[in-house]
This record gives sequence, C-alpha cells and structure tokens, in this order.
Amino acid sequence: MAAHTTGDRQESSGERSPSAAAALEPDINPLQRLIQQRLREQGWSYGDVARRGGLPRSTVYTLAATRNLARPPRPATIDALAKGLDVPVAVVRAAAAESTGLHYYDEVSAAGERPGDPARELLIASIDELSPEDRRHVAALVESLRRKASAESEDG
Repeated sequence: MAAHTTGDRQESSGERSPSAAAALEPDINPLQRLIQQRLREQGWSYGDVARRGGLPRSTVYTLAATRNLARPPRPATIDALAKGLDVPVAVVRAAAAESTGLHYYDEVSAAGERPGDPARELLIASIDELSPEDRRHVAALVESLRRKASAESEDG
C-alpha cells in the first residue's frame, strides 16, 4: 500500500481526507460529521485525535468512515473520542446515539433555530463541565448579549 508522509501525518492512498470524504458522501451520519468537522476546524489528522484521546488511530478512522454503525461505541471509546476531539462527552454521546438510529428531538426555540444546531448543543452539553464561577461568567455574557439584542430591536 502506497503512503505519503507530511510532517507527522501519514495518509494512505486508500483513505480520503476528511473534507474530501464529506464532499463525496453528503449523507454521512452525525458521528462522522462531528469527527470530520473537528478535523477540519483544528487541522488535525486521525492520528492527532487518536493521540490526544488515547485511542488507536484505526478506531478514530473507523468511526469517521463507517456510515452505518450497528451499535454505539463503548462508553470508554466515547469518552476518549471526546477528549481527542476536545468536545464535551455529551456531544459525542448524542452523535453516536443518532448514528445508530436513536434520535433526540428538541423543540424549536422561540428564535427559530432548527433542532440539532451544533453551537446550541455544544453550549447545552458544556454547561455541566464548567465551574460555578465559569457558569456565572457565561450567564453574564448571555445576559449582556440579550440586552444588546433587545436594545437593537427597540432602536430598529
């Protein structure tokens, strides 16, 4: 099998890059989407995520490449993948569950965001991982943004 190396990254000729895979397979599952999104955002390879999370590279690649998961990954794998991707465990757990046919249904908010908005899910999932002091900072930021939006709508 031919392979080429750039820095510490190695990509075999039989594997597609995450962005190429996403372009060729628009119907990827939520776990694949999450992994590929984080790879693109951070400029990481499968090996980078594997090292960060303490997983075999083959596990990260398999989860990123397997379209139809028969069952969710083991809890230890989900925890390690979350660490490797630098996202809350709840985000990986939800994506893994949805990828196996279990779906979470959210009500559409008053602002009209669609259910499954990744930024919204990340905020909700992350809140329990913050210290009480950090939650107060986040709450103050949110309140400030709400006041700003309210003032702008009154002016407009």
